[in-house]
Amino acid sequence: MKVGKLKNRQVNGNHYSKHKIQVWDIVTEYDLNFFEGNILKYLLRDKGDRKTDLLKAQHYLEKLISIS
Repeated sequence: MKVGKLKNRQVNGNHYSKHKIQVWDIVTEYDLNFFEGNILKYLLRDKGDRKTDLLKAQHYLEKLISIS
């Protein structure tokens, strides 16, 4: 599948694809690791349950700190 088509397709919702810049573009540009990418993903996600997303980001941040 071509890159343009991938950016226009999201499985289950549009909480990422509705923005000009997608999380995976930032992750790639900054060469973030798995934990950093997930932290960013949960910080930028807007699925209606902000507190849960923040707690998920915190969980990944705690793991990242523990391995640093």
